[in-house]
Amino acid sequence: MKIKNVIFFFLISSLFLSNIPLDRIQKKIDKEIKSTFEIENYTTELLSISDSISKSLPMLFNNNFKKIYSNKILVGYSYYSKAPSLYNLFDYLIILDADLKIKKSKILTYREDYGGEIASKRWLRQFTGKSWTDKFIYSKDVSAISGATISVKSMINAVENFMSSIKILDKKNIIR
Repeated sequence: MKIKNVIFFFLISSLFLSNIPLDRIQKKIDKEIKSTFEIENYTTELLSISDSISKSLPMLFNNNFKKIYSNKILVGYSYYSKAPSLYNLFDYLIILDADLKIKKSKILTYREDYGGEIASKRWLRQFTGKSWTDKFIYSKDVSAISGATISVKSMINAVENFMSSIKILDKKNIIR
């Protein structure tokens, strides 16, 4: 009888603890959306992309690309994902305005001992205002960071693939 209780407790604890990181990430996303658009309340709508179109995109959208509404008016879009650093993955968020330009990019969680400078507002500001027509070339359009080469290239690649996907979705009239 005691073993069943221990197993039950373990399973419940594991389930509860596995949800905590996602809850923390969602709280960070909420905070960024509210501050970026200077709104207190908003709703999101998952952008539905057919399998045939999804396969043609450079980036996989796993229920992480959403439209953002304030008072039933489309104000922008949010995309949350993970990208590789040297040994771990980092969580990032890209917020677009209604015109599909990057309004904000944010590193939500960085899990390495080195390279955390990519999370600085100053470095991330390089992406602000960019659209799918812009280039994201390492050391030319986007500054390099000593000691964070892998993370910088990974973030550039993530933003570039995301914006290339936005271009395809926009040209097929799927986004707006």
